[in-house]
Amino acid sequence: MDFRYTDQEGVLCDFSVHIRPGENVALVGHTGAGKSSIAKLIARFYEFQSGSITLDEHDIRSFNLASYRRQLGIVSQSPFLFAGTVADNIRYARPELSDDEIEAIAGRIGGGEWLDTLPDGLRTDVGVRGGRLSMGQRQLVALVRVLAQRPAIFILDEATASIDPFTESQIKEALDLILENSTSILIAHRLSTVKTCDRIIVMREGQIIEEGDHAGLLEQGGHYAELYNTYFRHQSLEAINTRPSASVGAVRLRMEGAA
Repeated sequence: MDFRYTDQEGVLCDFSVHIRPGENVALVGHTGAGKSSIAKLIARFYEFQSGSITLDEHDIRSFNLASYRRQLGIVSQSPFLFAGTVADNIRYARPELSDDEIEAIAGRIGGGEWLDTLPDGLRTDVGVRGGRLSMGQRQLVALVRVLAQRPAIFILDEATASIDPFTESQIKEALDLILENSTSILIAHRLSTVKTCDRIIVMREGQIIEEGDHAGLLEQGGHYAELYNTYFRHQSLEAINTRPSASVGAVRLRMEGAA
């Protein structure tokens, strides 16, 4: 597959990756490596110039777009919430859910403790675009919406904003529940997310340059080790302890450069 925004702005070329059914894959790399473009191509927000993206060996362009997207659960860096309550936003994924069912789904995360941080729990008004909630709370609501949706494929473009430890632990618990039952592609900015994944794909300038798990990639001492030391290391438990106190489908992307 070949993808570019303009003739002068190539993004992905000679790119090929196979994601197995139920596999959880983290994409890591510097800004501009092509990670978000891959997520947008899978969601068909953009169309590629050549090659194919297949789901269970079927070209995604052959699917009805609305039906296909119902199989995708997507959480972006800045999760979009609609004006209304937390319950309304969770129910958007499945309008038929009752209040009791929504409460049961929300309660799967930390016994529902995160709801106690909201003024009116599930009835809390989130405001326009979720403006009355913190970034962490918005991301958590969006993740619970995906948990209710139960998609075949989950795509997360993880937020880079700082999040308090309690909300981060709730987010991780929500992620773990989603990852159990989906094929997942995570554009990861947190070490905890990266280490949870089955495989880490390291990208640079639209190319895959390394693949493996966290420990193996660190041992290689390559680009991932550089990323770890630059961005991830400070998130590790060791670094924190040394601070001063104060189901589903197989996804295949095959990119072949134009002749």
